[in-house]
Amino acid sequence: MPSPIVSDAATKLHSQQIVACIWDFDKTLIAGYMQSPLFRHFNVDEKRFWNEVNALPGLYAARGQKVHRDTIYLNHLLSYVKGGPMKGLSNALLRKLGAELKFYPGLPAFFEELRNIPLSRPEYVRHGLKLEHYVVSTGLAEMIHGSAIAPFVENIYGCELIENPLPPFFSTQPELAVEANPEVAQIGIAIDNTSKTRCVFEINKGTNKNPEVDVNAKVHADDRRVPFRNMIYIADGPSDVPVFSVVRKGGGKAFAVYDPSNPAEFRQNDLMLQTGRIHAYGPANYTPASSSHMWMRMHVQEICDRVVHEQELYLARRVSGPPRHLHKDDPAPAPQMPKQNFLFGE
Repeated sequence: MPSPIVSDAATKLHSQQIVACIWDFDKTLIAGYMQSPLFRHFNVDEKRFWNEVNALPGLYAARGQKVHRDTIYLNHLLSYVKGGPMKGLSNALLRKLGAELKFYPGLPAFFEELRNIPLSRPEYVRHGLKLEHYVVSTGLAEMIHGSAIAPFVENIYGCELIENPLPPFFSTQPELAVEANPEVAQIGIAIDNTSKTRCVFEINKGTNKNPEVDVNAKVHADDRRVPFRNMIYIADGPSDVPVFSVVRKGGGKAFAVYDPSNPAEFRQNDLMLQTGRIHAYGPANYTPASSSHMWMRMHVQEICDRVVHEQELYLARRVSGPPRHLHKDDPAPAPQMPKQNFLFGE
């Protein structure tokens, strides 16, 4: 007896009804850098710290050592912890300081407004559309988790620090000492502007929802949880060009923002538009009257409309019309391909 025919819809891993807005953090959602509350807490000169960080690659190069410019600040931060100026820095404190971060106008309300778009029309609801926000940052994940934006975000990708690392030979010790005062001492995860693309592929393939799907595994385009064409990536400048490129190549949208008070940032974004790096740019202002607000809302709706159209077109192609009664003078019906069975019957 021949095996039943199973439709592609029954065997696909995901129905691809997710729309994703993926955000950079520093200078995209907030003005400046998120570490400012940390410097204020420990009374550390912020400008001096960053000047030292900027000098480190050259100083280490003179020693014949290479470092990564995007993440060397993490090492210097840990030097401040070990050396004393930031003694006692913990992940709990980082999360607490994250609550001090001030967001650009319109946030976080705009995040909730975008999430509600898939609930705004009956056809969107009928097809189960959903919008998810993600943050991908070279900053400190714990500070973002503690910020006002965290409740609206599906996943946060950022740099992680390890408290009180395990000592040598810990595997043979019957008991490990309980550290009363946790303090960050090692880098757990370092996100740079190139590895941001890995995070976007995790969202694309659904690795963040199903760890059994390795980000390097070959996954058919139809089986990926969030197609690139369902993504909008929002960031502030040239350092995000690698992610802009990946999202654009996959059919998604790339949008850059600039500080309205900074003409250099405006010029920088305009150059990225002229060179085909982004689709559009606007001010880092997310209130309803802002062009950035209107552009993103419009394109989220366009993605939702396209997903609905694709879903209905797919269904129309897979399901034949119902049989009808024929009279003797009616022409014979045109031959049709046999209808394929779905997983739980016809």
